[in-house]
Amino acid sequence: MDNKTTHVTRRQFGMIALLSAAAATKPVRTRTQDLEAYTALGLDRPFNWSGTINGHSRENPDDFERFLRPPEDRQYNPCAEAYPASGTPRGDVLTIEKWTESRVFPQTERDIWIYRPAQLSSSRARPDLMIFQDGASYVDPQGEVRVPAVLDTLIHQSELRPTVAVFVNPGTRTVPRRLEDPDHGRQRSVEYDTLTGAYVTFVLDELLPVVEGELGRPLSIDPARRMICGISSGGICAFTAAWFRPESFGRVLSHCGSFTNIRGGHNYPYLVRTNVRKPIRVFMTSGKMDLDIPVGNWPLANQEMAAALEYAGYEHRFVFGEGGHTRRHGGAIFADSLRWLMA
Repeated sequence: MDNKTTHVTRRQFGMIALLSAAAATKPVRTRTQDLEAYTALGLDRPFNWSGTINGHSRENPDDFERFLRPPEDRQYNPCAEAYPASGTPRGDVLTIEKWTESRVFPQTERDIWIYRPAQLSSSRARPDLMIFQDGASYVDPQGEVRVPAVLDTLIHQSELRPTVAVFVNPGTRTVPRRLEDPDHGRQRSVEYDTLTGAYVTFVLDELLPVVEGELGRPLSIDPARRMICGISSGGICAFTAAWFRPESFGRVLSHCGSFTNIRGGHNYPYLVRTNVRKPIRVFMTSGKMDLDIPVGNWPLANQEMAAALEYAGYEHRFVFGEGGHTRRHGGAIFADSLRWLMA
């Protein structure tokens, strides 16, 4: 991150260093001590939830699975726009399997889907763009969101401009990391949870040239016509992409975003409050049955993030429901989310 962000992180843990030094009756010397305390407390490493911690275990359904399939989710179903009326022109979806050409995330492969609206060939304007992390679930015609069908409806009703949607899965390693590597088996988290510009660089420099090559035409370069979306770690990833490159993505849709301490995401409310407001419009969802695990409480984290956006004067909406850590609530209000974001 930039120098200002690094300075903030060090200062944030200055009190920890002070308390540690006082307990040991040693004087606080320099800012280097802050970093030593940060490392000694293990705050420089991603959390690995293995075994039982404070009576909670990932293998216990009451501690994890109940947030993924709560009965409160039964009230949420795909929005009406996910069922296009008879006669609605339907777009098509191009599939690219096991794409391996990334230099930002080498030794990975991933599947990509590109939705092309039926109106694309008759429009001379550059189409709007939407990017979806964990793309397989968002493109699924029987899934919780059913993005292509919703876009078919909204474009046909002239509520959206012709829009290309790109669905991309996180990479899987073609060469596994070493077992002692703390990121072994965590490629999705490496790509989505890390607070750097790496993922948006991957999207802009590697993914979109592939998409434009397949379409045979350029996409809109107006950040107000470019949205990025995801759930959980994919949700914070969407915000990170816009945070680092607001000139490229001016619209963010976060479903149950992981603004928690997986890889430092809990710092975003502070960063939002203390940095000059960026030209980003944000739509967020969470619910009372969202995750509550060792790295954080998702309902509270999303409420704190929404409060920070309000404080800093961002254009934003936060819809807090009753459901869990799923796309069901987001799918139920997906069309309305797009109407507001892309207006």
